[in-house]
Amino acid sequence: MKRQHDNGFPSRDAIVAFIRAHPGKVGTREIAREFGLKNADRAELRRILRELADEGTVAKRGRKIHEAATLPPTVIADITGRDTDGELLAIPTEWDTEESGPAPKIRIHVPRRLQPGTAAAVGDRALLRIEKADDGEAAPYRGRIIKIIDHARTRVLGIFRNLPGGGGRLVPVDKKQTGRELNIAPSDTGGAEDGDLVSVDLVRSRGYGLASGKVKERLGSLSSEKAISLIAIHAHEIPQAFSPSAVREAEAAEPAALKGREDWRDLPLVTIDPPDAKDHDDAVHAVPDPDPNNKGGYIVHVAIADVAFYVRPGTALDRDALTRGNSVYFPDRVVPMLPERISNDLCSLVPGEPRGALAVRMVIGPDGRKRSHSFHRVLMRSAAKLHYAQAQAAIDGRPDDTTGPLLEPILKPLYAAYALVKLARDERDPLDLDLPERKILLQPDGSVDRVIVPERLDAHRLIEEFMILANVAAAEMLEKKALPLIYRVHDEPTLEKVHNLQEFLKTLELPFAKTGALRPALFNRVLGQVRGEDYEQLVNEVVLRSQAQAEYSAENYGHFGLNLRRYAHFTSPIRRYADLIVHRALIRALGLGEGALPEAETLETLSEVAAQISVTERRAMKAERETADRLIAHFLADRIGATFQGRISGVTRAGLFVKLSDTGADGLIPIRTLGTEYYNYDETRHALVGTRSGAMHRLGDVVDVRLVEAAPVAGALRFELLSEGQVISRGRKRDGSKASTKPSKSHPGRSPRDKARKPRKGKSGKAKSVKSSPGTSKKGKSWKR
Repeated sequence: MKRQHDNGFPSRDAIVAFIRAHPGKVGTREIAREFGLKNADRAELRRILRELADEGTVAKRGRKIHEAATLPPTVIADITGRDTDGELLAIPTEWDTEESGPAPKIRIHVPRRLQPGTAAAVGDRALLRIEKADDGEAAPYRGRIIKIIDHARTRVLGIFRNLPGGGGRLVPVDKKQTGRELNIAPSDTGGAEDGDLVSVDLVRSRGYGLASGKVKERLGSLSSEKAISLIAIHAHEIPQAFSPSAVREAEAAEPAALKGREDWRDLPLVTIDPPDAKDHDDAVHAVPDPDPNNKGGYIVHVAIADVAFYVRPGTALDRDALTRGNSVYFPDRVVPMLPERISNDLCSLVPGEPRGALAVRMVIGPDGRKRSHSFHRVLMRSAAKLHYAQAQAAIDGRPDDTTGPLLEPILKPLYAAYALVKLARDERDPLDLDLPERKILLQPDGSVDRVIVPERLDAHRLIEEFMILANVAAAEMLEKKALPLIYRVHDEPTLEKVHNLQEFLKTLELPFAKTGALRPALFNRVLGQVRGEDYEQLVNEVVLRSQAQAEYSAENYGHFGLNLRRYAHFTSPIRRYADLIVHRALIRALGLGEGALPEAETLETLSEVAAQISVTERRAMKAERETADRLIAHFLADRIGATFQGRISGVTRAGLFVKLSDTGADGLIPIRTLGTEYYNYDETRHALVGTRSGAMHRLGDVVDVRLVEAAPVAGALRFELLSEGQVISRGRKRDGSKASTKPSKSHPGRSPRDKARKPRKGKSGKAKSVKSSPGTSKKGKSWKR
């Protein structure tokens, strides 16, 4: 029976009550159906929902609406203390206090008979299954521990430095602990030598002098930059060694045979990867469609290494892969998700060798849209191993001995099919934030040679678009078969972030009129308006910061950045556990043989897996970023006093963060060093503004800085600002015309805007800002894919 208010329209309280009763499961359509609202009433319903969202009563997650500041059924949480009854209390690890207010408390129920791996203590991080608490309870949520993710840390990680006469000092590796060294007595060194990475127990802390510690474990020597990645590996507890049983399983594995597979060995699939890639998990092929009903269309084949054939559910290999969640890529090494016997041998699609694969055949129409698809378990043989620049050079008229014979039969059809797919991609209009990535090149001894920004080629885009097509096909197939899966989801920006972006764009006189549903095209219009302008980089940074972070979820709420309703990761099972789950689900759905997703895998259990691998993904991103920072800090440590050009990449109450143009290095300019006047933090403008002079330093400004301190172990740099600020008159003139902008007289020289018009080149000859994208992968950026 449909419920309506007396005047024919539901009250706000009734709408909120319905949303509260169905957390995360209803959208505008379901609410309208519940209350019997016709099409004419939906505009009013949307208006009420917008008001409720503006008030903070409800919040939108993808296309679903839920009560504001609520938690999903499965969450990663940090255990912070105990309540008066002695029960453990926790708060969600991923919680935006600025956006949602104080984090809600979760009261953890501990049963008398504990399951293995669920014994928790204050300071631990745990995966919880939660539910709303009853009214009157001290905490709004009750939780049950599924598993412990990380135990409380009672040790400090750092570099041991010898002292004359015995003993030593510990230099912490954490940026937040820079300058807080520990004293190590001669009897407590544990045999550590100068330059060793060690784990130290804090044994004495007092209000004066250095705290003391005792070496508990020597983790390796850091005598050269080649070992710097060890710091991040140990700091983030990234597993390095596989269990003996997993190694035995990998070594005993046999190559895939033709039995139970289609024979695709004569199909000339090729791999296109970075030149230094060690595993090749995807191969592509395209051919014009002979069907007269699809004249001008193409058939695209994407074959992906059949990891599910070797890594079966419940095995040691599977347990180790889930613990790792993903491979982690450092400049000097890779910490793989799977043993090399699997990742670099049996599952690597090397040329000329038969390899098992899970493949998708996609029919592309002349408009670039996918008309149909089918999945196949095959035995294939790669025709060639190419790298991006090599494939691109061949298409551009510079083939080599390898690509010459492949140009007409293989490469040209691939690029022709990509040209069609690009038509559909441009029509879809995904978020167009093409942010350059820095790549650190090392010398043979492990020291930094140089930092480059690899050119973005059509070869990169070709592979990226074909992989996106395959990922969409996988999600569509599993939804059609009604099987649970792990989606790759990217939520739309929150109303608060959109409002903040609107307020910022007003300061630049840029319109951002949001009407109707939020779409990436709205942001793309803004980015198009500023292309070529002095403040292009600034606007790109602020638009990026307005976006949500992509993650894994067993519930689908779409991918906003790609402008796709459903999306899953299917194309990299060698290095991502989420893709392995999707492979298993496809095998089960289509009856393709061994290695299928077990019947016991439900939406609930996959929610737990999704939460866990989202955490391991963020762990990898942080470890990779910190290692790059440490390598660059080592590279610049002997250049104290040198001047550099860069851009302001962050503005906080503590000061300005600057990213150098030639290396992409990040460093801090403390606010106390900006000058003699007091600076206010202007959140709307993303700027620090002098109270006396009005001098403003804003996100995206081009600035000159001097390096005054480098802490290589922590990867921290400190700069001194050499550039002047600019004075922006507050408000507008009486006639409504634009207020004037002029350089501050408190600093000599040109304004950052003047410098942005004619950027000076650094030693590398480049003046391009380098942005490390969050969650970058081997093939592309996390928010994109």
